[in-house]
Amino acid sequence: MASHFSSALQLTDLDDFINPSQECVKPVKVERVVGKKGAIKIETDGSYMEVDEETGAEVKLEKAKITLNDCLACSGCITSAESVLITQQSQQEVYSILQQNQDCRKFGLHNEVKCVVVSVSPQARASLAAKYNLSALLTAQKLTAFFHKLGCDFVFDTSFSRDFSLVETQREFVTRYRSKSALPMLASACPGWICYAEKTHGAYILPYISTTKSPQQIMGSLVKDLFARKLDKTPDQIYHVSVMPCYDKKLEASREDFYNDLYKTRDVDCVLSTSEVDAMLETEGVNLSDINAADLDGLAGAGELVSHAGGGSGGYLEHVLRHAARELFGLQLNELTFKILR
Repeated sequence: MASHFSSALQLTDLDDFINPSQECVKPVKVERVVGKKGAIKIETDGSYMEVDEETGAEVKLEKAKITLNDCLACSGCITSAESVLITQQSQQEVYSILQQNQDCRKFGLHNEVKCVVVSVSPQARASLAAKYNLSALLTAQKLTAFFHKLGCDFVFDTSFSRDFSLVETQREFVTRYRSKSALPMLASACPGWICYAEKTHGAYILPYISTTKSPQQIMGSLVKDLFARKLDKTPDQIYHVSVMPCYDKKLEASREDFYNDLYKTRDVDCVLSTSEVDAMLETEGVNLSDINAADLDGLAGAGELVSHAGGGSGGYLEHVLRHAARELFGLQLNELTFKILR
């Protein structure tokens, strides 16, 4: 199986088999009984049986389950076994929630119906626009119509949360520069890079990483807090789906940092990649080009698409550099020329 995660998450060239040098270091609690001996027997179907040496009784052992949280919490491996890693990050999970809502409405359990919110990133939208030869605006409108037809309640664009991320990043850099602390400042929006930094460099590199949340997680906070209060709902009454261009975003959404202990819910409940949304279109037997466009939903007011510097490759750097030059030195940069140093 080919891995969809970025190469940064695969510290070595691993496959689905974890050999002795790549053993999972997740601790497993074992109930021990003093003075009692036993043995392990492997059945022909590959299952494990614990055999009591005194009585001969056999008990089938449960297989250890490793979740995304376990992988993020340890310093061991990440393999390409997505079937193990992604237990709640797939289109099947979204379909399950939508079906659950239908059943609740059918039996009059309206208090148990979750409000399903979908946040679509500009990068994912652009990929679908390129595939179906559509404009960015028309793609957004057709995706809105598609998700509404599936049963989703609201479809938002994450450019709104990216604004927050850019503004906070530039503010943080200026603060660090003035205090001459923790420089250079490294971006924090890519979960693949953060996971790599944590697992390979730890305390050496982490102080230099920006504390600003990524646009996905800022959107999660806005949806589960601001928008939830607007709808007079609690965070656990909203199921938030994020459509992102990278599988690593599934890892980010699963971090304990973004879990609400009070309401037992995550800021982003499920992340779908662009290819998974395309697979959903195939499952529904529709072509995105043939879907009638719908009005865009807006997190705060009327829905619209916005674009600005900071969205493309190197955009964060350019955005922060322009702001820092103006804020720190009173310089207005009209044109930037980047040079390759090595």
